[in-house]
Amino acid sequence: MSKCEQCIIRQFNSLKALTREELVRISGCKTSKTIKKGEIIFEEGDTVNGVFCVKDGVCKLSKLSSNGKDQIVKLVVKGDLLGQRSLIGEESANLSAVALNDMEVCFIPKREIMNDLLKNPKFSMDMLQQMAHDLKDSDNVIVDMAQKSVKNRLADVLIYLNDHFGVDDNGFLAINLSREDYANIVGTATESAIRILSQFKKEGFISTQGKQIKIENLQKLKHVE
Repeated sequence: MSKCEQCIIRQFNSLKALTREELVRISGCKTSKTIKKGEIIFEEGDTVNGVFCVKDGVCKLSKLSSNGKDQIVKLVVKGDLLGQRSLIGEESANLSAVALNDMEVCFIPKREIMNDLLKNPKFSMDMLQQMAHDLKDSDNVIVDMAQKSVKNRLADVLIYLNDHFGVDDNGFLAINLSREDYANIVGTATESAIRILSQFKKEGFISTQGKQIKIENLQKLKHVE
């Protein structure tokens, strides 16, 4: 088990504001776990008694709508913290978290994080700034849903995946989402997402191999309306 004070992952989130002594203490009480692709980390309505630090892998945060459809609101990636909003708000989880690929996470109990939030103002500020950033992203998503076409939003998702996760050795997007996941991110029916992706392929913007997608013309994709 790696020690928090020696882990490079903490440099990518609010844990970087903790002192060495605080990190040593957290390291002594955290638990590390492997989460397999498709496994649920927590569900909407669950009590999350701590935070997860994502050491490797990606998960999706989604909310179930009244019509029983999942809306993916965010992808949580390596280096991110998961569950801090429920922790600070002292409320049940508002979203569900499901692993998109095999993940390694460290779970830090609530009592340890709350102790540091009360005693370390820099850590508290970093946590607040991250939540403010998340709120800004949520605002942008709401505006995009209202003002952009589904076709435009789907192009944006492909660009986002390319920019943030890169490609594998064969040039395909490193994060392999299902067609249903794409639909749930942009807020449309799965059939519509499949139809738009087929159109992108016909126009030479992308190519596919099974579920895998390769971006063939990034500039054209950026100008989709």
